[in-house]
Amino acid sequence: MSSTARVYSRIVGVGSALPERLVTNAMLVAELGERGIETSDDWILARTGISQRYIASPEVTSSVLGARAARAALDYCGMAPDAIDLIIVATSTPDYVFPSTACLVQRDLGISGCPAFDVQAVCSGFVYALTVADALIANGSAKNALVIGAEVFSRILDWSDRGTCVLFGDGAGAVVLSASDRPGILASKLHADGRHEGLLRTAGNVSHGAIVGTPFLTMDGQAVFKLAVSMLDQVGRETVQAAGLTVADIDWLVPHQANIRILQATGRKLGVPAERVVVTVDQHANTSAASVPLALDTAVRDGRIREGHRVMLQGVGGGFTWGSVFVQF
Repeated sequence: MSSTARVYSRIVGVGSALPERLVTNAMLVAELGERGIETSDDWILARTGISQRYIASPEVTSSVLGARAARAALDYCGMAPDAIDLIIVATSTPDYVFPSTACLVQRDLGISGCPAFDVQAVCSGFVYALTVADALIANGSAKNALVIGAEVFSRILDWSDRGTCVLFGDGAGAVVLSASDRPGILASKLHADGRHEGLLRTAGNVSHGAIVGTPFLTMDGQAVFKLAVSMLDQVGRETVQAAGLTVADIDWLVPHQANIRILQATGRKLGVPAERVVVTVDQHANTSAASVPLALDTAVRDGRIREGHRVMLQGVGGGFTWGSVFVQF
């Protein structure tokens, strides 16, 4: 690569990590029933498309899952950890108030010196983090970046609220993003609108040793659905236009895995056939910032996404935040 050539960034490695404990709908229904909360496998499946989720044990944190996913992504492309010169972790469930989860992942990988920081955009976090990493590679600040989405949402759920507790799971996904003279990330667009902050939030914090507000996730599901579908359609079209392409050029759509109805509606609005929409919400539930890289890893490793394919990655979540990254593999 000459010093005057434009620098692109390409996804060269993918990886993921899930907790050991798999909880099927039937298992969850039984556990909730013991607490006097009525629901059913059919009710969950019909409304969400979720069949199961993974729940982390107490010692497994976002940094633990993030480091496992990072190692898998490094192994995928045969890269040593000390080749990494940037780590960005997207998470809404960090291990600590500080230091960042990214610094803990850096420690666990046995490397030091490179920048490491977290991005907090909830379920849009991974596309936000990927966009930041792409910009830092493009301006020469980094050559090989780990971009990770890692969450343990099970710890901020109100297990007496059947409208939210059945929706989420824990997990992590990661990519290795490397400088290249060939186009990889073609375009990205990010947005936020804080006027909608009350629709999906965990409105609590720690002050003077006590929890102020609520430590649990709350959501207006119907309002989130309507906004999510509209925003994902709009930002998807905006992103392909920025790349000089059209929605017909999307080979695969990898949206945030929130709810099967949102995935199906987004695909229809964008005109992407259902068989070209990657769906893993049935297996992982909603893992927030981890959902897009988890789904991407699944589709790359099973051979659906191959070299030459153009892939639209999309996130939408609390904030309200939303965004898309259009990627050439």
